[in-house]
This record gives sequence, C-alpha cells and structure tokens, in this order.
Amino acid sequence: MKIAILDGAVLNPGDVDWSPITMLGETVIHPVTSSTELAEHAAGADVVLTNKTPLTSSCLDILPSMRVVCVLATGYNIVDIDALAKRNIPVCNVVAYGVSDVAQHAMALLLELSRHTSLHTQSVKEGEWQANGSWCYWKSSPVCLEGMTLGLVGFGAIGRRMGELGHAFGMNVLACCRTPKDPPAYSPFAFVSLSHLLETADVISLHCPLTAATRHCINAQSLATVRRGTILLNTARGDLIDEAAVAAALRSGQLAGLGTDVLSSEPPSADNPLLTAPNTLITPHIAWATTRARQNIINLTAENIRRWQAGTPINVVNGVK
Repeated sequence: MKIAILDGAVLNPGDVDWSPITMLGETVIHPVTSSTELAEHAAGADVVLTNKTPLTSSCLDILPSMRVVCVLATGYNIVDIDALAKRNIPVCNVVAYGVSDVAQHAMALLLELSRHTSLHTQSVKEGEWQANGSWCYWKSSPVCLEGMTLGLVGFGAIGRRMGELGHAFGMNVLACCRTPKDPPAYSPFAFVSLSHLLETADVISLHCPLTAATRHCINAQSLATVRRGTILLNTARGDLIDEAAVAAALRSGQLAGLGTDVLSSEPPSADNPLLTAPNTLITPHIAWATTRARQNIINLTAENIRRWQAGTPINVVNGVK
C-alpha cells in the first residue's frame, strides 16, 4: 500500500512522530502541494492524506489509484465528498483529537480580554509603573468571571469542555445546540434557544460547525439583541460571524471584546475589518496546534487507515462503506 501525505508541514514541522502512519505502508510526505503538483505528489497512492490541500471533483481523473482519503483534521470542506462518494472512495476525518486544547485556548482568550494581562505587562515594561508612583494602577479595569453567564453556541465535545472550564471559574452556563441531550451534572446549567442565549449571556462562545444554517449566525441583527458589553469568542469557524458587523459592534461598545482564532479568510486580507477593531484578540488558527493534539491527529489517522484496510472503516463522512 502506498500512502501520500500532501501537506505535512503545518501538522508536523518536525516535533511530532509520523511513524504510526509510515509503518502502515510506503509513505511519501510532501510539505505542501499546489494544484499543479497534485498528480505528481499523489501518483500511485492508494491512501491520500490532506489537511488543507483541496481535493475537488476535477482531481479525480488525475488520481486513478486513490482508494481512500483521510483528512488530517475534523473539518472536511476542502474535499468534494459527494464526488468521491460517486467513485466509491471513502473520506475519513479525525474527531475529538484536541477537545481540551481548543477549549483552553478559548478560555485563554477570555481571560486575556477580562484581565488584560498583556496590556499591563507591556505597560510595566515601558516604565509606566515607575512613572505612576503608586503601589498599583490599571489601564483597564479587570473583570471577574464568577457569577457571569457563559453562553455556548454548540455543545459537542469542545463546547461541553468549555462549559466545564466556565463552571470551574464560577460562571453560569447556557448552551444552544440542535439536539439538546445529556445535560452536564454541574449547576447552574440550562439548554436554551439561540435567541435566549444571545439576550442573556455575558460571554458568547462559538463551538458549532459551519453550515448553511450557522453561517453568519452572529450578524448585525443578532448583535442588536445581545447585552451591551458582551464578550464574543470564536474558536470554531470564521464564517460563523459577519466580520463587518462584529467590528461595528466592537467600535460602538455593543461588544466589549472579541477573541477569535479563526477568520473568514486565512490568512486575512489586509482590509479585514477585525484587524483594526478595538478590544480584539486574533490568533492565527492555533487553538488545535499543541504537540499533544497534532500527535493525536496522526495516531487517529493511522487508526482510520488500519480500519479501512480491515474492511471496517470508521469516521467516514461521505457514507461510503
């Protein structure tokens, strides 16, 4: 069996171990693959692994040996799953590889927005404490999370973990999801409608998939219903929010802050309105990128390949068995 990894550089710049995959067959690892290199890089491969390299319907004719596609991520929008299904080629993704990692990143953004640690550290380093002459000062009042309400849009594994972290900080937790079930044991907690969540939460954290129904679910109309001074977090997908509307809400004070790890276009265009919006933290899509999580992706992908070889594929997203 021949395995081709199309874009291994981001997942593994050298600090995690490919061997769970390479031991399964002859493996070629390419740092990146352009559209013009695809045929060459995947030539003869039975198993094609991709993270962000698109595999569209137009690719199928130039990859005649491909029998299974493994996405080195949870999101698989870069793959034309319907076209592959017509060719009876299963597409497998990885799930729950970095639940705590992403939730912790969301909480880190929230803590920075509420405690302003970087702002004050920079202030001290620039000599403002000495110039102030007092035993303490603050440039922006710190905020205590205890007693505030955390609203989770999406309550899968990451949303649930974020709820646990919020509860540990003394927050009340609300969640909105398509199929409310298995409420957590901690209290206070409640499943609510999206409209109720938007109107009630002090902090709104997005953990839902990007679908036609959720695209721009945070927009000018929905932002008009939130409490003035609400904090918004997004570690899911950039297009869940209307970036122009969110930037306007930040400038008006309707939103007190935004912490996001994702944008509608990555990397962002120079005119992305969030780049100049006040009280905005933007990280370059790194919530998933701990060494622990990236090794989990490799390990879980290896298991996907083994199960496909055994005729019992798992994590198939396009219905091909």
